Amino acid sequence: MSSNQNNNNNRPSKKMKSIAHRIVWLITKTKMKLYFKTDILIFVLLNMFWAYMKEIEVIGSFSFHRHRDLILQNGLITGLTYKVTSLGGELLMSVGFFGVASRIGALVLALYMLQLLGVLFSLPVVSGKAHKTLRPISDLAEKADELNKLAFSEDKYRLIEDAIEHVVPDENQYVYLHDKELLGVEQSVNRLIERLKDSYRQQARFVNDASHELRTPIAVIQGYAQMLERWGSTDEKVLDESIAAISNEADHMNRLVEQLLFLARGDSGKTVLAKEPVKLGELMQEIYEESFMIDETHPYRFRKSEEEIIIDADRTLLKQAVRVLVDNAAKYTNPGDEIILGVGRGDDNHPYLMVQDTGIGMTQADVEHMFERFYRADKARTYNGTGLGLSIAKWIVDRHGGYFEILSRTELGTRIKIIL
Repeated sequence: MSSNQNNNNNRPSKKMKSIAHRIVWLITKTKMKLYFKTDILIFVLLNMFWAYMKEIEVIGSFSFHRHRDLILQNGLITGLTYKVTSLGGELLMSVGFFGVASRIGALVLALYMLQLLGVLFSLPVVSGKAHKTLRPISDLAEKADELNKLAFSEDKYRLIEDAIEHVVPDENQYVYLHDKELLGVEQSVNRLIERLKDSYRQQARFVNDASHELRTPIAVIQGYAQMLERWGSTDEKVLDESIAAISNEADHMNRLVEQLLFLARGDSGKTVLAKEPVKLGELMQEIYEESFMIDETHPYRFRKSEEEIIIDADRTLLKQAVRVLVDNAAKYTNPGDEIILGVGRGDDNHPYLMVQDTGIGMTQADVEHMFERFYRADKARTYNGTGLGLSIAKWIVDRHGGYFEILSRTELGTRIKIIL
């Protein structure tokens, strides 16, 4: 490789080094200016303090109602004199000032020299930090420079195009170009294909699960509709039972469709958070009071925080996330058993909202999958639900930059904290 090529290859690195050196010099110059201004201020303040103390020593007191002057005796700087006169013109004090000012100046100059030595000794550290900070940008510049140097022929572009064209996302196919120069392109395309496959599998699973969840209530409604058609007009018991069942299944379908639409809008970015200052204590107090009215089968207890915790959040969505946890706690806890709501700050000072029950609990395997859409633990399948509530809660908490802290034991209960 020629020296010109070496120089070209090192060009981004040299540019970054030059930028790093300029940053170091800028930081050094800024420090030197700051120290100089600070030391000038110290020099002035020390002289003013000396003058204050001298007036107390000679005159016996200090007053702002006096005339003060610095006068050159015989036009010489060494004859600089500090004079104080009363408002009536009476001379109160006249002392030499040059000696004191020169000694203070020498002291401040010595301080400035020490500061400059400190700046010089810190140069390697500052330089190291500058280079470390710029290293990612340097690496990016080098990669961009490498990409700019790639000169693919028309045959290589056609090879890439043909390989991608025959890939089917739902099959186990990848791009193999068998060309060393195109190895980076091959790896990037295959990573993209893998992400597309994951997205395709998630979408297929979501559609299958949604179809399955909707199929059950539809089948129930159809069955009771047939019963109504056959015996509903003559059997009042069949009529009442069918109407109640159809109404329940219609409500279930409506709730399921609403949850699906919420998640679909969230995934497409159409749900926008309306953040405002929210008092977490008031929010949980509201949920606590509502729970008494909604659920008469469980006693509720509220653990208040000693401090008023306020965060920026979408109040409606955050309340919806907590309600999902409270509804689940009520669903999987025996009647008469206590459910605890709480708000506070954790050991890391992050605020949290807590829902704790003494219900059926979960295994560790269930905890790992509990936020997946339509996932329901084996024990939970005997309870009514859509399997989407926790997915919605997680979406809301994620959008608030929070996370869940879960502690659960089978037959003992579950404690879930939303950490914000």
